[in-house]
Amino acid sequence: MSFFFGEGFLIFLSIMLVFWIFKGSAIFLIDLFVCFWQALIVTVIFQLCLYFFDLYDLAKDISIPDTVTRITQAFGFGCIFLALIYYLVPSIQIPTAIFWTGYIVICLAIIAWRSAYYYVLRKRIFVQDIAIIGTGKLASDIAAEIQSKQDAVYRILGFIGPDRADFNHYDAPVFAELGELLAAVDAKKIERIIVAPDDRRGTVPVQELLQLKLQGVEIEQGITFYERATGKILAEKLNPSSIFFSKGFDLSRLKRAIKRTIDLVVSALLFVLTAPIILISAIIIKLESAGPVFYLQERVGEHSLPFKVVKLRSMRQDAEKGGAVWASVNDQRVTRFGAFIRKARIDELPQLWNVIKGEMSLVGPRPERPVFVEELVKVIPYYNIRHTVKPGVTGWAQVCYPYGASTEDALRKLEYDLYYLKNISVALDLFILFRTVKTVLFQKGGR
Repeated sequence: MSFFFGEGFLIFLSIMLVFWIFKGSAIFLIDLFVCFWQALIVTVIFQLCLYFFDLYDLAKDISIPDTVTRITQAFGFGCIFLALIYYLVPSIQIPTAIFWTGYIVICLAIIAWRSAYYYVLRKRIFVQDIAIIGTGKLASDIAAEIQSKQDAVYRILGFIGPDRADFNHYDAPVFAELGELLAAVDAKKIERIIVAPDDRRGTVPVQELLQLKLQGVEIEQGITFYERATGKILAEKLNPSSIFFSKGFDLSRLKRAIKRTIDLVVSALLFVLTAPIILISAIIIKLESAGPVFYLQERVGEHSLPFKVVKLRSMRQDAEKGGAVWASVNDQRVTRFGAFIRKARIDELPQLWNVIKGEMSLVGPRPERPVFVEELVKVIPYYNIRHTVKPGVTGWAQVCYPYGASTEDALRKLEYDLYYLKNISVALDLFILFRTVKTVLFQKGGR
């Protein structure tokens, strides 16, 4: 987050500096308010383009040449978008000489800023040193999450526990006891200890941890750390007390009222704006294959009550003559135009009517079919928790997990749904909607 706002400030400052150089200090101060808004618009547009070109996904190691190429592409789209804005609202246009000079200054500043940041990431200069108690699956999953990210803010000094044959060391040593690790490394380096044994009975050094806590070392449960790092809750580790004593899983009357208001306003607006797309799609569907344009399918909604979800038909009329089955990659039942509207998410647009009716929300766990729910509740504990809120047109699982259609995929998506339910808020809903726009534009996950 600091990187994002730091880069935004750098873009804004670059434009303001060029304004000052061209106008001179006296005139610049007079036009300060106008210059401020003109620079702010450029900053917002350019940062949106950087985001949509995945230039804020710093988890992967990206080379400087590749970064320069993608920045050039992102800013190219940004310039086109700004040209459209300036055409519609000429009064906010930046003079040509100032704009292009500012563009060059921004490019140089951003490349220098990112080069320095990448250097810091690779050298792991500002990382927090941690130790992990445990050498089982949970400890391994936590280590994998840390080590797989280029921008990880943690460095593992060691593990404490039995050295199992199937445990991946991740280049960090394994110690039998916490005291051995403290003797091997500078104890002052350890800033956080993650308690993540698979079996906690008699394996947690309580007295040593208490002493370290009093010395200022942060002690954190492995499940809590994993949840915060991954944006999902381990369904296998979930128990009733985790829900009873959690501050989450709460949607107050005020939150419900605000969420419903946003649903109505945004859905009505989108429904009007996308009506021509729905109409054109309906005509093509009718011309391409026999059968109704809209497809009504029973789904499980809030409080496990059934409702009919509305979609544009993307499959043949006889697609389920043999019974309900999961969708699959390159599903032969999908028509040619159906494949397109699935990738572009156009087939989901009629669900805005479900939102207006109050059967769905814009954001929430995706509704599943009753026949599949009956199967899933038998094999996945706490699966019905996702039915405590209205299902959504989009959701946290949809923007975080690639499309899947199996019991294993349902379990993985449930972990993200549980995280959403625990942390449900208007801010999180808006963030999911924002990420959904990117997912739709880049056609990720549709089947």
